[in-house]
Amino acid sequence: MSSVPSIALNDGNTIPQLGFGVFQIKPAATAAAVRSALEVGYRHIDTAEMYGNEKEVAQGIRDAGLDRGEVFITSKLNNGFHRPDDARRAFDATLTALGSDYVDLFLIHWPLPTLYGGDFVSTWNTLEEFAADGRARSIGVSNFQPDHLDRLAEGSKTVPAVNQIEVHPYFGNEQVRAYDHAHGIVTEAWAPIAQGKVLDDEVLAKIAKPLGKTPAQVVLRWHIQRGDIVFPKSVTLERVKANFEIFDFTLSADDMNAISGLDRGEDGRNGPNPDKFDYIPN
Repeated sequence: MSSVPSIALNDGNTIPQLGFGVFQIKPAATAAAVRSALEVGYRHIDTAEMYGNEKEVAQGIRDAGLDRGEVFITSKLNNGFHRPDDARRAFDATLTALGSDYVDLFLIHWPLPTLYGGDFVSTWNTLEEFAADGRARSIGVSNFQPDHLDRLAEGSKTVPAVNQIEVHPYFGNEQVRAYDHAHGIVTEAWAPIAQGKVLDDEVLAKIAKPLGKTPAQVVLRWHIQRGDIVFPKSVTLERVKANFEIFDFTLSADDMNAISGLDRGEDGRNGPNPDKFDYIPN
């Protein structure tokens, strides 16, 4: 079984660099998917309140016969609960759904700068409460831009442990990654293969063939060698296994540069722009 490296966070905790994502996995299919991933060897599960499958993540861990402490779980605050009292209730609900008295990492899912009077600092201050009482071992953010992070620095004492952002070969998001690195924030890459859009790229095929690897494995390895955390999602067992088999080869500097060279800047972004995103689920 491959050994997944751990990355040190700025709060003294560590996180497995490769995880299993459950975004858009229906609740009814989540427990089985999580169990399969854990049986393959994953020990890091990334979920969120908005995904609606936290309870099923916990069930999958139990079904795999693992103790809670053997699995690193990340969840994220629902966009509709940024106000402090709402955030406290939502966090309590996350712990209840997970059947746990703590979560390893809890994130603000989106900054939502056009909502709540532009105030996400008080939301962050509330997450600091969860860290202080130990119910969140680590806290961080998702989809935060440098100016958002500057505002957190001005209004709090805690530097986010991670910033989970869209990153893939067509959208390197280098300005945010550079800010994160300079401030001791670990970058997590969501949509690491651009929801499959990069997999037919000739550059990736040329790199993958002599290595005996797939383009997806090459892209995931690119993320790993850049030092980011990555958590691909699949409900197909063979792909789940393949996504885990990325620690038995190394990309050359030329290969790394070629993949990074696919960056299309803002034109490569697939997801919403965090400066404008204002979605609140019903």
